Amino acid sequence: MTTPAHRHTPEFLEAERARLASQPGLGLAGLLMVLPIAVLLAVGLGDAEDSVVVFSPLITFALPALAMIAFWWEDWPGSSLRPGWSGLIDALLVAAAGIALAVIGQIVVGHFDVQGIFDPDPGPGHASLFPAALPLGLTAFTAMLQLTLVWEGWPLKCLPRLLAGLMALSISWGIALLVHYLAYSLPAEPGSGLNVQEGSFSGEDISVLLALCGSWQVWIFLVWRGWPLHGLPSRWLRIVLGNVLVVTGTVLVYFLLSEAAGMKKPVILAGAAGFSSAGLVIGMLFEGTFRSRLSRSQERVVTLAVTAVLGIVLSVILYAYARNLTWLKATAEAWVGHVCVNALGLAVILHVAVFHRWPLDDKTTTPDKSAAR
Repeated sequence: MTTPAHRHTPEFLEAERARLASQPGLGLAGLLMVLPIAVLLAVGLGDAEDSVVVFSPLITFALPALAMIAFWWEDWPGSSLRPGWSGLIDALLVAAAGIALAVIGQIVVGHFDVQGIFDPDPGPGHASLFPAALPLGLTAFTAMLQLTLVWEGWPLKCLPRLLAGLMALSISWGIALLVHYLAYSLPAEPGSGLNVQEGSFSGEDISVLLALCGSWQVWIFLVWRGWPLHGLPSRWLRIVLGNVLVVTGTVLVYFLLSEAAGMKKPVILAGAAGFSSAGLVIGMLFEGTFRSRLSRSQERVVTLAVTAVLGIVLSVILYAYARNLTWLKATAEAWVGHVCVNALGLAVILHVAVFHRWPLDDKTTTPDKSAAR
């Protein structure tokens, strides 16, 4: 995704030109595949609150496994099967991994309890994943993206891909556990089934920082395809500057919005989630829409502007709907973040990176190749 054109093979560049020749039609058609999945995850349990309480933790814990399969394992084991079946097998594997990792997360914050995982209202004594375990899963996913995009998979991608992916997932979880035990503050109520955790940062603080970090990752490495870092010839320089850019940008924006502007943290979280989901839509679903129509500098300005506007519109519309609902266990801002990242974001990644836009490719391959030639 972030490799400059001159480092790609001619075969890859030809396939990319063929795919991009069908934009924005291919992206619009992809929305027909993505939106039903996003709606199902947003309100699939009958109402918005039950859906965010159950689906949000499960999807959050599944996202690192999704990144491992899509970006480290190159869609194995589904890659050994024909299109359609390959994506389905990978999706089922991601779902199973998400449940398994959610169980581990539940044990970390409390104790194993099936009802606390799948019941939106488990009752006293059951260790509910929402919202106590969300910072753990978000930290693992953010660390996984940092290893994948900012660190370019180095040095793990020198290993066989299956081992490299498992090690990346393990390192991400190791970082998440360190943050949980050293920084996370969880003032669990008696009888909640959760463990009291002493730390300097609340779950809200950690979630907002991670959401802003994700926005920087999406902006630089998906919307802008690694610019301006990908042009540097030295890998270590790209990695160092990339980490400095993402971490510094995250901290700076956090203090500007929360301290200087006085914005409430749930609002910052919802806004960052909206920007990230918009970046996934523009950078993945509508990849290259402006590339053949604008210069490189113009394309970067336009894609960033479109991403920002789409993110604002998406967040405002969802929040306008959510604020009219009754919230007892969750909040309107939490649901907006869930819809943007867990529902829409997951659907986009599945459609583009796991299913490889199937079944749309079969309908566009021949004319696209002719147009590219």
